[in-house]
Amino acid sequence: MSHTLEGRVAVVTGGASGIGEACARDLAARGARLVIADINEALAKQVAASLKGAIHARLDVTSVDDTEALAERVAR
Repeated sequence: MSHTLEGRVAVVTGGASGIGEACARDLAARGARLVIADINEALAKQVAASLKGAIHARLDVTSVDDTEALAERVAR
């Protein structure tokens, strides 16, 4: 069974550090295109810059407005 994620998009909340960053790096290694979403935009930008093709977004997961805006952005 293949574990490739080529052609898939993964949104990683809390992706700027800790477990979220580790998950993002694993997903990237398997070929996923990533959105690194975190309340700390500066750290999210750093992590995204270190992963080929990744983008970053500021996201407060407790904010419905933030969450809906990111979902719309990713859907495009």
